[in-house]
Amino acid sequence: MARFKDTNYDQVKMIPVSFDRQILPDSFEFTLSQLIDHYIDLSPFEARFTNSSNGRPAYNPAILLKIIILAYSKGITSSRKIEQLCRDNILFMAISADSQPHFTTLADFISSSHEAIADLFQQVVLICDDLDLIGREMFAIDGCKMPSNASKEWSGKKADLEKKRQKIDRAVRYILKKHKETDQRNLDETLIDREKEQIRKLRKASRKIQRFLNESEERTGAGGRPVQSNITDNESAKMKTSHGVIQGYVGVSAVDSEYQVVLEAEAYGQGQEHDLLKPMVEGVRKALKEEEQEEPTLKNTKVLADSGYFSETTLKYLSDEEIDGYIADPGFRSRDPKFREYKKHKPEQRLKPKERFTQDDFKVSLKKESCRCPAGHVMWLKAKEAKIGHHLFMQFQAYEKDCNSCTLRKRCLKNERQKTARQINIKVGVTEERKDGLIEQMKRKIDSEQGRSIYCQRLGIVEPVFGHIGSAIGIKRFSLRGRKKVNGQWKLFNLLHNMLKIHRYGELCEG
Repeated sequence: MARFKDTNYDQVKMIPVSFDRQILPDSFEFTLSQLIDHYIDLSPFEARFTNSSNGRPAYNPAILLKIIILAYSKGITSSRKIEQLCRDNILFMAISADSQPHFTTLADFISSSHEAIADLFQQVVLICDDLDLIGREMFAIDGCKMPSNASKEWSGKKADLEKKRQKIDRAVRYILKKHKETDQRNLDETLIDREKEQIRKLRKASRKIQRFLNESEERTGAGGRPVQSNITDNESAKMKTSHGVIQGYVGVSAVDSEYQVVLEAEAYGQGQEHDLLKPMVEGVRKALKEEEQEEPTLKNTKVLADSGYFSETTLKYLSDEEIDGYIADPGFRSRDPKFREYKKHKPEQRLKPKERFTQDDFKVSLKKESCRCPAGHVMWLKAKEAKIGHHLFMQFQAYEKDCNSCTLRKRCLKNERQKTARQINIKVGVTEERKDGLIEQMKRKIDSEQGRSIYCQRLGIVEPVFGHIGSAIGIKRFSLRGRKKVNGQWKLFNLLHNMLKIHRYGELCEG
């Protein structure tokens, strides 16, 4: 018969714990303590407190920062879970000196300290600069879309939200009508109680929408057109991602190429990024204290960004500031020989039928100036070189007799009742004015061998930062609402990333 070691739960083991000895050298918590205790000015956090003569003592901001940043480094952003760690985890007991702050204290500290966190972020960037972790030769700008603490189900334009409210009210009236009929027949009371609870919830939702419509103005985009609002967090936005549509913010970071130190971080409640490069570049200048230097911070620095930041306004800004920028245009990849046959590797859309023919379905020969439609009919040359805006097109049009009797008419024309025949425009070039413009200059610059060599480094500079925050650390969403608070949290994520860079590559002098 097997024999086992004796076990007895009726015993006590006293474990002495020395908090200062739990924070071991060469650990991140040791680096964190060194930074906060000896390198960082916490006066912006201390200015929030006014209890010098009366009121109970407050928790030390240094302790709260250590607790929160250490928890974030383990992918924990819930204030309740952080409170539990301070009670149960010896490492958190040590770094907090067994303070055990309540979760409401932690939550309020994070949500109300966005301005102080911005100052803290800038201090950490300057510490990285002092430790020679910033090369200043090249930095890349990109954004990471993350869900916020709001549901996309409460999004829509004001007209859409009003329709939703009316739909909810109709559902309430229908259930009330059913109640009257049910009362006469004296049916199951359990079902009636359940429907009454449903009515209460629906009326609450209707009042919530009505209150938002009364108190909020229509949200508009960059062009002045109405865009979708959100009842829970109206500063967030619906965004398309590789994982579907989310309600959230895009966190934009400017990352130096030397050690992937984040120089500037900002969160925006918009899906489009084409107008965000200028504020990010100006933020880098501010972070590196350009006003205190003899020559411009970005004089010899290359700035890289993907096609989401490509616009004529952005290119003009780079030109006026004499910044060496490398911004890919939307057609950059299609001109790259390495991606010449990328379309054949795309998965076929089996479930979604093809609705309308595109230019790829027409057999065009620019040399012979000829074109055949998908049905095989010859199209006549309408214009050899037609100018539309700043672009030049070769135009072909089908004969009306062929279009009128064509069995593929539905898939070829926008409207099958259209009287004019199908026309296609094949781009053949740009005007001389466009050739000398900033857009064509950037295209030629980035298509050159040197330009492609420089631009291809963008992926290895900025994407590892988002991978580190989202996958290695495990932070995948914002837990706050409102752009100011979310912006503070995004800076806190990037500040943590920079502190981990200091821990790995920097050499701090022990205070």
